[in-house]
Amino acid sequence: MIRSIRIDAVLIQAVIAGALSFAHLHDLAEAAGQTGWKAWAYPVSVDLLLVAVWRRLRTERLGLAWFWFLVALVASLGANIATAGLLDLDQVPAWLRILVAGWPALAFLGGTLLAHTPTDQAPAPAPEPRPVPVVDHPSAPEPTPEPVPVPEVPTPEPAPALASAPAVPPALVDHARKVATEHRTRAGADIDTATLRARLGVPEDLADAILAQLA
Repeated sequence: MIRSIRIDAVLIQAVIAGALSFAHLHDLAEAAGQTGWKAWAYPVSVDLLLVAVWRRLRTERLGLAWFWFLVALVASLGANIATAGLLDLDQVPAWLRILVAGWPALAFLGGTLLAHTPTDQAPAPAPEPRPVPVVDHPSAPEPTPEPVPVPEVPTPEPAPALASAPAVPPALVDHARKVATEHRTRAGADIDTATLRARLGVPEDLADAILAQLA
């Protein structure tokens, strides 16, 4: 599949402008007495200085870079204006011959300064935070339920020795055993007669009989 060719007008304009500027610099150098390959080297030198300035301005805007940008711009723009009919190329003045002859040393100085002048030092990077060691903390033990305080009750008076213990139904004994187990789990102590009596709602002598069977 053949891709369509897209014409970039800006690129074409840049090529035309560069070719014309290159030709003007060559013509001016040749008129100033630089013949042969030397006349072609002058526009290359001017363009290389512009490239060096452009690369330096991409990283930092120093006064040194702007100065050499103006020097290269004056050399390129001056050649374009001089060859537009304002200067007689058959009789080039002596000062212009001196400028053209001294250009190689000036361009070499500018390129060297742009290439070897140290840039501003970048700020030192901030130190990386040290990793904080993770300490495995033992899990806190589950809180133990506080025992329910049992109110103090007076000790019941012993039943008369001659009185016989009342009969306790088996179902009531089973129920009382569940109540005693629940009380021991919650309070951490065996149930007493007063508490059992209050929980079952039975007389004191029956509560004593039930408690005796639970022991």
